[in-house]
Amino acid sequence: MADLRRGDVVVATGNAHKLAEIEEILGRVMPGRRFVGLRELGDWPDPEEDGETFLDNALIKARAAIERCGCELAVADDSGLMVDALDGAPGVLSARFAGSHGDDEANNARLLAELEGVPAASRGARFCSCVVLARADGSYLEGTGFCEGSVGLAPRGDNGFGYDPLFWPDDTPGRTMAELSPEEKNAISHRFHALAALAGQLADS
Repeated sequence: MADLRRGDVVVATGNAHKLAEIEEILGRVMPGRRFVGLRELGDWPDPEEDGETFLDNALIKARAAIERCGCELAVADDSGLMVDALDGAPGVLSARFAGSHGDDEANNARLLAELEGVPAASRGARFCSCVVLARADGSYLEGTGFCEGSVGLAPRGDNGFGYDPLFWPDDTPGRTMAELSPEEKNAISHRFHALAALAGQLADS
């Protein structure tokens, strides 16, 4: 377990890749800060993400981290897929679209079933991410980012997770998100754009 130091930024994630990405981008505008994953400080249950928006859920996670470990600053993100033909669904329910949290295969199957008969031209969609930097005094900054694309007719590719095998980013014609290398995905991802937007606010503050 890591020891929390004054001035540390706690990142509400157990994902080492996400922690590294957040530290790389936000560290440029927060020099001298150490970014510590919440799982390095204790084994707490995940808070109930019952917000109506990605911002709501990101704040729930960040503020839970502040309450649990007594830090001054916490970063958290929430993201999901928004499909035009489904009026923005699955949205904040992306991880549990089929009922069970994190069942990628079932979620993809339900998405395809919901879009059965919808032509390719009407399957526009986007990944959305909201990243927040919350403070112990209740204030926060947030950045939102998108990755535009469409939903395919069948899964393709072995990289990534979630809806990646069904999502065709506009930035990489002819390849699904699951056919991109980690470096290619990071360069166009919704979280990358959200972090860049948050970093811009921090640089101006």
